[in-house]
Amino acid sequence: MFEYTKTVLLKLSFDRTLFKKELEKSLMYLDAHEIGKLKIWLETNFNSKFHDDIHELFYYKEGLVKG
Repeated sequence: MFEYTKTVLLKLSFDRTLFKKELEKSLMYLDAHEIGKLKIWLETNFNSKFHDDIHELFYYKEGLVKG
């Protein structure tokens, strides 16, 4: 599921809204280990483009993984 999520996010990276929506969905389906890997991958590949969205989803939204 992790590799599929990366593939989808890469394809949607042209559109902030679609990217964020898909990222939110993926956080519901991935296990804790995969979410940790996804966070690192996102920060490595999209931090400059989607920093605010990544930060919001991983640090501010209640019920999602923090840190």
